[in-house]
Amino acid sequence: MRAPWDAKASTMALVKRTFIILFAGLVVTAMSAGTEAIAFDGSSDVAATNKAPLPIFKNPQAALRAGLNDFKAGDSRSGLEALKYAAAGGESLARWKLGKMYADGDGVPQNDIKAYDYFSQIVANYDEDNPDPREASVVSSAFVAVGVYSLTGIANTKVVPEPRRALEMFQYAATNFGDPNAQYNLARMYLDGVPGFINKDVRQAARWLHLAAEKGHAESQALLGQILFTGLGGLPRQRGLGLMWLTLAHQSAGHSTKDKWINDLYAKAVGAASDADKQVANLYLADIKKRHP
Repeated sequence: MRAPWDAKASTMALVKRTFIILFAGLVVTAMSAGTEAIAFDGSSDVAATNKAPLPIFKNPQAALRAGLNDFKAGDSRSGLEALKYAAAGGESLARWKLGKMYADGDGVPQNDIKAYDYFSQIVANYDEDNPDPREASVVSSAFVAVGVYSLTGIANTKVVPEPRRALEMFQYAATNFGDPNAQYNLARMYLDGVPGFINKDVRQAARWLHLAAEKGHAESQALLGQILFTGLGGLPRQRGLGLMWLTLAHQSAGHSTKDKWINDLYAKAVGAASDADKQVANLYLADIKKRHP
């Protein structure tokens, strides 16, 4: 049995909690507002008729701080303009936030091509020789997002399916940042195969899934558990270990439709497991909880 998977919808949903945590952690003190909006090139960007003028920003960093605080306070209009200013000035977090907003249709009309462009700016401007550790999560997430868009393409736009670029994006984030979402997507590419480009390789998929599963990535835990429990792709069956990973995934999964496949795999494995399988799984569970309390 294979778990259903939609590359784009699955990945953006999987990283949503990470995005939210990252956003909350990076919100800082807002600076005082002025009376007229100034575009990044220095020209006046007067607000629309009958709307209060937007604030003046000293620099892109100040605009980023103001934008994040505006969103926190519920002022999405001022927040959006501030983030656009900051993004134009090269602020990666502003670009990421805007990309996320357009990808989800959160406060703006949903627009995948705008989301792709913002995420691509982060990737294109990342300086691996002089990385900023504070931006690691943002940069890693952008690589994953560009990888997903490259894998699926965006209908009726310049972005066409490019599995080679998707593979490069996932590999970079998986290897250099240890990103579990990248590792999961990389594993899916090897698990599914890409005709004419990547042959199915269950061993390689299991390797990447294990790295992500050890970080608590529920989807990776579920797929790894399925592979080990069933001996998928000719791998030796390890039913107790597979059941352990499926149990961890089930414990992390919710009750929403997107997690139903995880719960279904767990229920099927439990129904097929022997008492010996369950005893071995409990031993593995006790061990992993010692290592990851």
